[in-house]
Amino acid sequence: MFRKYGILGILMIVFVELNFLFRLQPFANWYFPIVWYGYILVIDALVYKSKGSSFISSRPKQFMVLIALSAAFWWLFEVFNSMTIRNWAYMGTGGFGHPALKYLFGTLSFSTVLPAVFETAELIKSTHVFSRNRLGHEHRITKSLLHGMIVLGVFCLVLFIILPMFFFPLIWIAFFLLLDPVNYMHRQPSIIRHLKDRRLLIPLSLMLAGLVCGILWEFWNFWAIPKWSYDIPFVGFLKIFEMPILGYIGYLPFALEVYAMYYFIMGLLRQHRSSEITI
Repeated sequence: MFRKYGILGILMIVFVELNFLFRLQPFANWYFPIVWYGYILVIDALVYKSKGSSFISSRPKQFMVLIALSAAFWWLFEVFNSMTIRNWAYMGTGGFGHPALKYLFGTLSFSTVLPAVFETAELIKSTHVFSRNRLGHEHRITKSLLHGMIVLGVFCLVLFIILPMFFFPLIWIAFFLLLDPVNYMHRQPSIIRHLKDRRLLIPLSLMLAGLVCGILWEFWNFWAIPKWSYDIPFVGFLKIFEMPILGYIGYLPFALEVYAMYYFIMGLLRQHRSSEITI
């Protein structure tokens, strides 16, 4: 059964699409949370129809955790961006007036990132398109490998901070290298564990979900009033919407990174047993 809130989500998306033409305020300024929560409602309803369970219908507390962590994670990326090279900047935000409204808009918008990626991954997973994809043979996971990944993650983060002009892409893989081995060692869900078991369903579903969401992020951003634009050294050519074509590659590891970040925080809070999201 397609849940009724999925119909609401469709209406929200259609409204935003039409309002890109009419630009009715204040809705035009608040398009991002409207369209993305609409998207999340639609995808969740599709997942429920396919599986008989979903984040919103079956695990609402976990869904709220995703929303909260999503906002926190992206504010962290905003801090890194503002501290270093400023790969992206926002335009058209003057219509919010009071700065508090601008920060509220940002927080509501950022809160949709993880739910969108995880919901999309769950929908892809439910299609079984990657169910038969497995590694050819089992790989041995050693402590040296795990520790080496952590060191490499720290190294990537340091390079990004001190030489962002040349190493700006490393921010989209640094936290994965740093945290996924920690998750594996503490028996949290991790990409490393999936690869050790030779299963590619979750890693491939996540990466495809990241790309799908990335394309939609850039598509809806292109027509918006408050929007972002990019200033990316060396590879800022051949833009699709506002994003240079090579920039879309970053959405693949980004999905793995937020997966690792989510389970790392859940491990710290010792809530992974009660609030684990299965994707």
